[in-house]
Amino acid sequence: MADYSFGGSDEENAELKKLNAEVLEEPDSFEHWEKLVRAAESLEGGLNRNSSPQSISATRDIYDRFLAKFPLLFGYWKKYADLEFSIAGTEAAELVYERGVASITNSVDLWTNYCAFKVETSHDPDVIRELYERGASSVGLDFLAHPFWDKYLEFEERLEAQDKIFPILDRIVHIPMHQYARYFERYRHLAQIRPLQELLPADMLAQFRAEIENEGPAERGELEIERELRSRIDNFHLEIFHRTQTETTKRWTYESEVKRPYFHVTELDEGQLVNWRKYLDFEEVEGDYMRTQFLYERCLVTCAYYDEFWLRYARWMIVQDGKEEEVRNIYQRASMLYAPISRPAVRLHYAYFEESVDRVELAKDIHQAILVNLPGHIETIVSLANLSRRHGGLDAAIEVYKSQIDSMQCDIYAKAALVAEWARLLWKIKGSVDEARQVFQKNQHWYLDSRPFWINYLFFELEQPTSAESEPTQYKRIKQVHEDIRKKSHLPPLTIKDLSHYYMVYLQERGTKEAAKEYMILDREVNGPFSVQNIMKAKLSEDGREASTQRRMMMENGHPGVEVDDAAIRRGENPYTKYYQQQGEQQLPSDTQPQPLRYQ
Repeated sequence: MADYSFGGSDEENAELKKLNAEVLEEPDSFEHWEKLVRAAESLEGGLNRNSSPQSISATRDIYDRFLAKFPLLFGYWKKYADLEFSIAGTEAAELVYERGVASITNSVDLWTNYCAFKVETSHDPDVIRELYERGASSVGLDFLAHPFWDKYLEFEERLEAQDKIFPILDRIVHIPMHQYARYFERYRHLAQIRPLQELLPADMLAQFRAEIENEGPAERGELEIERELRSRIDNFHLEIFHRTQTETTKRWTYESEVKRPYFHVTELDEGQLVNWRKYLDFEEVEGDYMRTQFLYERCLVTCAYYDEFWLRYARWMIVQDGKEEEVRNIYQRASMLYAPISRPAVRLHYAYFEESVDRVELAKDIHQAILVNLPGHIETIVSLANLSRRHGGLDAAIEVYKSQIDSMQCDIYAKAALVAEWARLLWKIKGSVDEARQVFQKNQHWYLDSRPFWINYLFFELEQPTSAESEPTQYKRIKQVHEDIRKKSHLPPLTIKDLSHYYMVYLQERGTKEAAKEYMILDREVNGPFSVQNIMKAKLSEDGREASTQRRMMMENGHPGVEVDDAAIRRGENPYTKYYQQQGEQQLPSDTQPQPLRYQ
C-alpha cells in the first residue's frame, strides 16, 4: 500500500494515504470513512470525464469499499451514481443505482432519485414505467412514500396518460400513508370524468347496475342509470377513504414516534427501540403479511445493528407457510453485513435453522466460520460439540473439545471452560461419573486461575447423588475440591469466598455431627477480618507461612490487616487500595453500608 498512488497532486495523494491508513486501522469508524470519501471526491478539484485514470480508479475503489461496509447509506449511493454519471455516463450511473436499490430495497429517497434519473436519461416510456413499477413494489407501502408516488404521477401526467393515472391513484387510496387525503381528493375528482368500466371491477359494476335496475322503475334511461351508478360508486369510494383514514390514524401513533427513519451508525435511544417493538406487535396482530414484512424491512434499516430485530424477523417469518428461503435470506443478510463477529448469536441461530432443515454440514461450516474469526469462543465451540454429538455421537463431541483444547489459537481461559464442558458430557450424556472426575482431576493443575473450571468442578461433586453409606466418601471428595480451591487455586478472593459459601451450605445440609466445628473455622476464615484469615495470609507470604505475613505487616504497619507502602502514600494513593484489591472488592464510600453477598 505504501507504493500505491491515489492520483491527484502529491499533497492530495499523501492525504489520501494517511486517511486510508486510518480506515484500515479502524475499519468500523464511520468518521474515518467519511473523511476518506470526501477527500476522494475532491481529487483534482472534483472528478469528471477528463480526470486521471488513477484518480477515477482510486475513488471508485474507496466508494465500493465504503458502501460494502455501510450499504444502507442511501445518500451515498445517490452521490456515487452522480459521480459515475459525470465520469462515464448513463449506463455507469444506472449500474450504481441498481446496486443501491439492491442493498437498500425499501429506500423511498433512493427509488425516487433513481426513477427521476431514468426519466431524464431515457426516452422509452415503457422502460421508465417498468422501473416505477419496481419501485412501487419496493416502497409503495411506506408511510412516507408520497415523494415517490408524486414523481410517478408526474411522469404519467407529462405523457398525458390519463388511463394510467387513475389506476395508480386507485392503488394509492388503499394505502395508509401520511398524505392519503390529498390523493383521495384527486382520485374522487378524476372518477367523475373517467369511464365507468375504469371505476370498478366488471363483476362489481354489474352488481351495482342490477341493483339499480331492480330498485327503480323499468322505464328509466341509461343516462339516469349512469348517474345513479356514479353516485353509488362515489359512496363506495368514500368507504375506502374512511377505511384508509382509520388505518392511517392507527399507525400514526407509532409513526409519529419514529425519530430516525434512516440508517446511522450511532445508537438508538431506548424509547425508539420500544416504539419499533410496539409497532411490529401492532402489524403482526393486524395480520397483513405484506405490511408486516414491509415494516420489518423498514425497522431493519434503522435498527440494522440490533440482533434482537433480526432474530425477531426470522422467528416471525419461520411461522409463515413456505418461507424457508426468506428465513435463510434474513439470517444471511444479518450474518454477512450487520451482526459483528464479536456477537455471534445471529450466526449460531442461522446454524440451528440450517440443522433443523437437515443441512447439517452447512450448520457445521457456519460454526467453523465463526471460529476462524473468533477463535476460542466458548459458546460456539460448545454449540459445535453439541451439534456433532446430535449427529455423530458422544465421541464426535469429545473430539471437538479435544481439538480445540489442543489448538494454539485457543487461550488458556477458554480451554479451562472446555475441559469442564468435556467432563459434563461424560457425566450427563455418557453417565460416567468416574471418567468425568478423572478429567477434572487430571487437568486441575493447568487451570488454577480459571473460575469456570473450579465452579464446575465443585458443583459436579456437590450434585452427585449419595446415600447414608456413600456420603462419607463423597464428603471427602467435596472437601478436597474445596481445599484445592482455597489453597492451590489462583482465583480472586471474592470468588473463593463465594464458592466457600456453597461448601458451608453443604456442611449445614449434609454434614456430620462434626460439621459445626468445620463451619465455624470456615466462617472465620472466609467472612472474618483479614487479620484472622490465616490461609489467605499464608498464600500472601513468601515462605507459605501465615506467621511471616503477620509479622511483616505488624512491623511495617503496626497492625496485621493492611500492607502500607510509604512510597504509595507519598504519591497520594489510598493505603487501603491494595487491601481491597486483594480481597477482590471495591472500597465503599464511608457512608455506604456493604451489601449482602450474592453468588454471581
